[in-house]
Amino acid sequence: MFSNFVLLLFSFTTFLCCVSSCDFNCPDKPVLTPSTLVVKYGDPASAICVACQQACLPLHETIISMEASVGNTAKDGTTLTWRVDSFTEWDLTPKCFYTDVDNHQCCTHLPVVVYQPPENVSISLNHNGPLTEHTEYILQCSVLNVAPARNLVVTFYRGQTQLGQKRATSTTEEPVNESFTLSFNTSKEDNGAQFWCEAKLELGAEGPQPPPVVKSDNLTATVYYGPKLKVPANPIPIDIARGETLNLTCLADGNPNPLYNWSLPSKKGHHSEPILTIESVDFQDAGQYVCTVRNSVNTAQVTFNVNVKVDPTIYIIVAVILAVILIAAGAVLFYFFYYKQNKMGEYQLKDVFRLGTRHQLIPQSS
Repeated sequence: MFSNFVLLLFSFTTFLCCVSSCDFNCPDKPVLTPSTLVVKYGDPASAICVACQQACLPLHETIISMEASVGNTAKDGTTLTWRVDSFTEWDLTPKCFYTDVDNHQCCTHLPVVVYQPPENVSISLNHNGPLTEHTEYILQCSVLNVAPARNLVVTFYRGQTQLGQKRATSTTEEPVNESFTLSFNTSKEDNGAQFWCEAKLELGAEGPQPPPVVKSDNLTATVYYGPKLKVPANPIPIDIARGETLNLTCLADGNPNPLYNWSLPSKKGHHSEPILTIESVDFQDAGQYVCTVRNSVNTAQVTFNVNVKVDPTIYIIVAVILAVILIAAGAVLFYFFYYKQNKMGEYQLKDVFRLGTRHQLIPQSS
């Protein structure tokens, strides 16, 4: 440990006194593995540096070192192994370098990303209580204690449907609290929907796979919307026979549940059900029926036009009776005016019972 500190101090003194600058573009520059170190705050980490292929040889005439404020470095020829037991530095850029016999220093930086998943993610609305259909509201996703914020991506969801994504603009390395907003317009389909958000740290190929994700709890939306009719607002006119039962249906969906009120041409009582029934309609029941459906959001109406007609069965019965009367009258007339005059006369009883004898009609005397 002491020897490493002496070597680091000597390298730093050499750099200040004799080296004009650190060359990051030299042909045979140090190669670090990984090329970018991604480590969770508090976790151990390590990196390997191969200082050169030929330019830093012979070793006794060059300086090879890993410059970092934390960790230990082990040297094996041109290879350096740097280890940190617990990474607690938020802003750190180690450097692997060598200085050749001509005091030319060749360097490679090791980019380090120290991350911390969100401590908590929550979702809220800019409104208390039920929402109203066709109104714009704002969802807010709050992310607590996350780093680095520049790698943070927040996604809003409705159920399993993605509504939108937001990215942080903060450049700080240390943990911060971030809030993201998304506006949306409500519809009746949003009633009972689950809204939520997730915060993801996208740390690239060198980072953990899959990326760290923290989700919020679900926010259940209650949306008030006006009555939506399930029947036509102006159905075709209804023809019904006098004495039959009239059924009119006026159904609607709404939140809060809608109330019904019927206006009848006969002014018969008060009706507040979605289905109106009138037993044995009469002529005074003909006319316009208006069903009004309302809740705290809106009002809708259905208008029925009803025509009451005489039952055709009566006409059929009357027609049958008249037909029977006419047939009977015709039969009587036929009997008196034709059959009686041409077929009736006097017969002798002995001739009637005489077999094989032709009976002759004896005209009646006047």
